[in-house]
Parts: sequence; structure tokens; C-alpha cells
Amino acid sequence: MRFLSTPSPMIYPLKLETAVLITGLLLVIAHGIALLKPAAVQDWLRKFPRSKVMGVVLLTVAAVWAWLLVRYIDLGEFTSWKPRLMIIIPVAYVLTLKFVDEFLAVRALGMVALLAAEPLLEAAFLRPELSRLFLVTLAYVWIVLAMFWIGMPYVLRDQIGWLLRSPLHWRAAVWGGVAYGVILLSSLLTLHRPA
Repeated sequence: MRFLSTPSPMIYPLKLETAVLITGLLLVIAHGIALLKPAAVQDWLRKFPRSKVMGVVLLTVAAVWAWLLVRYIDLGEFTSWKPRLMIIIPVAYVLTLKFVDEFLAVRALGMVALLAAEPLLEAAFLRPELSRLFLVTLAYVWIVLAMFWIGMPYVLRDQIGWLLRSPLHWRAAVWGGVAYGVILLSSLLTLHRPA
């Protein structure tokens, strides 16, 4: 088990500027697609919570990501658990695929959102610029939503239902996402100016 005792490098050598740029672009692109092709995106969203394919894909991403994190990070006082966790994660993955059929895509999306929030928070950690808070706020919103999606996955189904119930809800959400992406991208101009 020599591979378990290798030193733990920094997991996410992600600069704040890169994290803000990637997140801002993803928000603008994703919400821009929803703006340009509303019918297709709405249809996809309706099917998403019960999509078996998306569930398997997202759960696989979450399992591989979690396994790599356990493999490379320093677990501190829980380091002795590392070999067990590296076995538990694949076993939990297989058992989840076999027994957690209901809203698997939603639960897996929550797992990926939790994993994705961490590098964003790490990139913003101890940075003095106030504009970093746009990214930090988004990461914490993802964390809160992800916990609900994992524990009560019907919440996402209800959120999607509310979103699609009215054209006003749809436009507000889509334009809000584009605007937040633009705010993030424009915050790049102030990232080197401390508060």
C-alpha cells in the first residue's frame, strides 16, 4: 500500500482569478443557452430529476472526485482512515447505484455541487479583496442547496416546477444567472485592489 503513504500535494492550485473567470463564464454560457433555447432547456430540466443517465454520470463524477480527494489530501487526525475510505467510496458508489434509484440525478448533483464549492472557497481563502465575496456567496448558496438536494431531492423537482410555472420566473432566473456571471467577470478588474 505504498501509494497510500505518498505526500499530499496541494489539491487545487487554483488562483482566485482563474476560479472567478471559469465560474463567471460557466454562468454566462449556461444561462445564455437557457435564454436562446428556452424550450429545449425547459424540457431537459423537467426530465432531469428522474434521469437515470444523468444520475449515473454525476454519481460517477462525484465518486471519482471524492476518491481522488481522499487519495491526495491530508486528512489530519483521520489519516488512519484513508485506506478504509478508499475502499468505502467505491463500495458506496456501487450500493448507491443499486439501491438509490429515486431522484439519483438530484442527489448526485448535490454531491458534485458540494465538491465544486470547495475549490472556489479555497481559491478565495485569505484573499483581501472584497470582490472575492461574489464567488464565496455563490459557493455557499451551492452548499446550502446541495444539502437539501441530497437529503430531500424532491426539493429540486419543486424548484424546477416553480421555475417553469411562469415565463416571468424563467426570465428572472435566466437573466439573474447571466447578470451574476457578468458581475463575477467584472469583479476580475478589482481583484488586485485590497479593501
